[in-house]
Amino acid sequence: VSPSVLACDFAHMADEIQKVTQGGADYIHLDVMDGNFVPNISFGPAVIKAIRPYTDVPFDVHLMVERPSRYFQAYLDAGADNITFHLEAEPYIAPALDQIRKAGCSASLSIKPGTEAEAVFPYLDKLYMVLVMTVEPGFGGQAFLEHQLDTIRQVRALIERYNPSCRLEVDGGINAKTAAAVVAAGADTLVAGSAVYGAAEPAAAIAALRGD
Repeated sequence: VSPSVLACDFAHMADEIQKVTQGGADYIHLDVMDGNFVPNISFGPAVIKAIRPYTDVPFDVHLMVERPSRYFQAYLDAGADNITFHLEAEPYIAPALDQIRKAGCSASLSIKPGTEAEAVFPYLDKLYMVLVMTVEPGFGGQAFLEHQLDTIRQVRALIERYNPSCRLEVDGGINAKTAAAVVAAGADTLVAGSAVYGAAEPAAAIAALRGD
């Protein structure tokens, strides 16, 4: 489970990070938006660097920005443990993945609704994780897109055949109900924002997402 800080109280971000750390988060999901690739703007490397000391949980940095390879080094320096960027946003995908990996960081690709599962196939051998978006990227709190379950199944089939160690992450509209459906479709890593940070007890919400 990777709680998305996009849904946290930005005025108390360090406390919010510690809250989900104590609640059993496996990753901290950091949605970086540039107002270009997606219509919203969130935060950048300075914020990530500032909150890095408040948890030992791996930082899963999701770059929703145009030409993300221009910014990798800044996020590596800020403390990213995994960098995920959008296949649709980067013209030189293989070199971009190599750039991240050579820096000692894991590299992952994300696909938006409307992008076919097969698009990740040429890069699977380089990937730590594939992130399937189950909403259009850019805003938190959107409704889950049911048709993306087919994409999750198709990506899972590719992973099982070509890189079984690759993780399959899902982001968008994830709660205790939709979590069961995406896990059944093949996901093993769940990004959840409001379902965790909007809960009275984040630890209980994280456990519910795991099916505990």
